[in-house]
Amino acid sequence: MLRYRAAAVTAAALFFAGSAAAQSPCDRSCLESVLDTYVEAVVAHDPKQLPLARGAKFTENGQRLEVGDGLWHTATGKGGYALKLADVERGQAVLMGTIREGGEPTVLVARLRVANRTGGVNREITELETLVIRDREVAQRLDEVGTPRSTWSEAVPAADRLSRAELVRIGNAYFSGIEHNDGKGDYPLAPDCARLENGMVLAGDPALVSPRARGRPNGPQIGCLEQFRSGVFFYVTRIRDRRFVVVDPERGLAFAFAFFDNAGGDSRFGTLANGEHAESGTKIPWTWAIAEVFKIERGLIGPVESVLQQAPYGTGSGWSTWEESLSSEPRG
Repeated sequence: MLRYRAAAVTAAALFFAGSAAAQSPCDRSCLESVLDTYVEAVVAHDPKQLPLARGAKFTENGQRLEVGDGLWHTATGKGGYALKLADVERGQAVLMGTIREGGEPTVLVARLRVANRTGGVNREITELETLVIRDREVAQRLDEVGTPRSTWSEAVPAADRLSRAELVRIGNAYFSGIEHNDGKGDYPLAPDCARLENGMVLAGDPALVSPRARGRPNGPQIGCLEQFRSGVFFYVTRIRDRRFVVVDPERGLAFAFAFFDNAGGDSRFGTLANGEHAESGTKIPWTWAIAEVFKIERGLIGPVESVLQQAPYGTGSGWSTWEESLSSEPRG
């Protein structure tokens, strides 16, 4: 415990270094360091290690809790996978990774918002949003992948960078392509698109993700574009509350939280693009709570990475109004 505490204090010191003098926004390295500080604090079960603003809002799996509750009670160590994303303009950072809970690997997605105190003196965390997926097999697969794809940290050439609005538009087209999947849409997917979903490559070449990445367990491995053009997602009845909370023009990234609703019943029956009748999806109403990031270059989505878990049908994020939670319009 003392080791974790010492490490967290060091990280916190680096986080604050220079902020009072320069009064500058939290840059990329600052945002990534506060993610490290957050994990250290959770493992140490000590919220006091974080620079929390008064009244900071915290949710775990859509439920508002006091900071220090939920995973804070049960985390036992760091995980073996950590993809860090930063939105310097909006002061937001996201961790998609793993953590240890009771000695078992667990998936953790954490979004932190960092703001300056009144007067711009010290950086503070004002929002903490977490998705905790307690699925050992998914977490183990991510730990086996180990190192996130290098493309996530590579800058897009300055001349090719897209605006925030355009990155959101293209990322949202992915969601709309699934929500209205008849195989006939204009899907902005690159030929080398590979999707890592819950630690498994379910579209594209696993070698594009990692030498250790596992591919689809059953059936042929097909590309993202081929999958969309097949119309196989007909059973997804709605994708709502699409919150693009991290957008990074420098690296061409758009990260979103969203909910995929499967209404069940007759929605399980559909017709594929080739005319074949198919049955897929759940028999009962079912919602997937999902966190997903897209790498976008030259207007096309290449790497995709997501984690998701079952949630009560119609569940909300805890960060949206009722009207927003039912909307398919993107927010970012």
